[in-house]
Amino acid sequence: MNRRRLILLVVLPVALIASAILLYTPDASRSALEARYLESPAQLRTIAGMTVHVRDNGPRDAPALILLHGMGASLHTWEPWAHALADSFRVIRFDLPGHGLTPADLTGDYRDARSHEILAALMDTLGVTRATLIGNSMGGRIAWSFAAERPERVEKLVLISPDGFASPGFAYDTPAEVPASMGLMRYVLPRWMLRMTLAPAYADPAVMTDSLAARYHDFLIAPGARVAMLDRMRQTVLTDPVPRLRSIQAATLLLWGEKDAMIPIRNAQDYLDAMPNARLVRLPGLGHLPFEEAPVAALPPLRGFLKE
Repeated sequence: MNRRRLILLVVLPVALIASAILLYTPDASRSALEARYLESPAQLRTIAGMTVHVRDNGPRDAPALILLHGMGASLHTWEPWAHALADSFRVIRFDLPGHGLTPADLTGDYRDARSHEILAALMDTLGVTRATLIGNSMGGRIAWSFAAERPERVEKLVLISPDGFASPGFAYDTPAEVPASMGLMRYVLPRWMLRMTLAPAYADPAVMTDSLAARYHDFLIAPGARVAMLDRMRQTVLTDPVPRLRSIQAATLLLWGEKDAMIPIRNAQDYLDAMPNARLVRLPGLGHLPFEEAPVAALPPLRGFLKE
């Protein structure tokens, strides 16, 4: 064995171990996260047998809006819109299980049917018979599938770059393909790595400020959050959405950033073809999260639709 190979055999394992130790990302303290992000202990409600972080703003007798965030996000993603809309609407936001300040679901069930159960229980707990659902990405899929199953509870739909059609890695009737490398995030998730992952969500890279990146990172390293995310991905089994979308009679607004690099705007045509009462508003220069990227500019079409 030559000297160079011997050095590699000794040094490389040591370097790998040292890197793993340096990059290891333990869970954050739940008490620290609540101290930083929880406005009041009263916002932790018992819903469908579990603790759910809920914010409920605006007049209680006003039309209700329920905002559903996407994968890896939290109710905080809606902050600018929630404050702007609370002058005329009852604005309800909540963290889905394993997101934000809502712990992982003790049932271990992250299928859409469980999300529907939690959403219906939330409405019952808050005394909301019908509401307009506003959902982004995964939250959009939960919103439209809920509307298809429980139309009596949905006034209108607002879908912002919604998920639901097959795409690479997400075939119909097959569990989602979760790369083995993603399993490493249970142990390794430095903030710079997360920033790289989130970058495609924004057309303008400057939107990803240090404080915004810190919030996303804090919630992804909440106790159980990473395992819950992987479980949710593995349990996602898409079925052809067209029959269910065709059944939805609620007026539907599709809001889509023209520079969305995560779910491209060309996918909007699939929804327009399937949904009898849907219309599309294109958002020039914006990406996957217009309510974070340009909340003021993206709000007028939503407000106009809600007031019709």
